[in-house]
Amino acid sequence: MEKNKSLFNTVTQVAIPVLTVGTQIAIALKYPQWGLVINLIAQPFWLYSAWKSYKKAGQIGLFITTVLVTIVISLGIVNYFFR
Repeated sequence: MEKNKSLFNTVTQVAIPVLTVGTQIAIALKYPQWGLVINLIAQPFWLYSAWKSYKKAGQIGLFITTVLVTIVISLGIVNYFFR
């Protein structure tokens, strides 16, 4: 169990910067809709990390911000792909 937890933590710590920077690159290359998709893929990792920060260090602001950003990204996906 601990090995799986450690592996997921490692994947999370790699996924957050790779996907977040990928989002910024897509937006800079004038593909904002794909930036939203990449960012939405990153959100589970952000939510996990923010939740762990909240539980360990009381970082409720980070967790609330991450939840709100996830909602905004989801609305952006709906706007680009389903309207």
